[in-house]
Amino acid sequence: MPSLDDLKKRIKSVKSTQKITKAMKMVAAAKLKKAQDNAEKGRPYSEKLQNIILNLTKSISEGSNAPKLLVGNGKDKVYLCVVITADRGLCGGFNSNICKLAKSHFKKILKEGKELKIISVGSKGHDQIKSEYGDYIIYKKSFKEKKQITFNEANEIGKKVIELFEQEQFDKCLIFYNNFKNVITQIPQAEQIIPTYIKLEDKNKEKALFYEFEPEEDEILEDLLPKNVSIQILKAFLENAASEQGSRMTAMDNATRNAGDLVDKLTINYNRSRQASITKELIEIISGAESL
Repeated sequence: MPSLDDLKKRIKSVKSTQKITKAMKMVAAAKLKKAQDNAEKGRPYSEKLQNIILNLTKSISEGSNAPKLLVGNGKDKVYLCVVITADRGLCGGFNSNICKLAKSHFKKILKEGKELKIISVGSKGHDQIKSEYGDYIIYKKSFKEKKQITFNEANEIGKKVIELFEQEQFDKCLIFYNNFKNVITQIPQAEQIIPTYIKLEDKNKEKALFYEFEPEEDEILEDLLPKNVSIQILKAFLENAASEQGSRMTAMDNATRNAGDLVDKLTINYNRSRQASITKELIEIISGAESL
């Protein structure tokens, strides 16, 4: 049984931890508002860009004339998976959920006899993936020194992906990230960005819109598609930023409550031990007095 001093030190230690988790929860709550606004503002832009690309593809009659970023290179052998996670921990299952979804896709790709290549963005995701799939990682990047991810960082990853595609290093590219719903719910996503994923049924459902393009559609697509890759990666960064703060806020709130419960239990044990110690001393004093 621990001594009274040990229990006192433990209570003090847990209370100090509780102060830290409470402060981290408040910081995450403050950052969440801005991150959520950025994520919500970024969604219409990425969706509108996809709609523009969709309308441009309607005017292309022959698939052979379409850019490879749109229709692919006709192969399905090599997959590039871009796993986007955080550079900091203490955010619950945020990083683990992304890596879990990514690993399930890795297993499926390898099981089908296809080649796998991985780009890890974020140190926490890299740490979880490298133990099992380290041989497949061809590039890793961390933005730990950046306070806020901007288009420049997303464009850096996008240019790397396009460079590999132009070198015929892969056939299809998937990105993995967390889609922010609310503080409690963040849904892991796997999204194909090369070739640009546009469902045929969506094309049929889309109302007939007539545009006159200058220059030609294929020239516009040649310029838009690389930007679309960077924009979709930026959207993933923004969704991740909001999801990370929401997950951290929830995790720190739970940690603060658990610390409070632990302090209560330790205080009860301390009081009981102290009472038992006092009772024992009184019995010894009474027994000594009676013997005299």
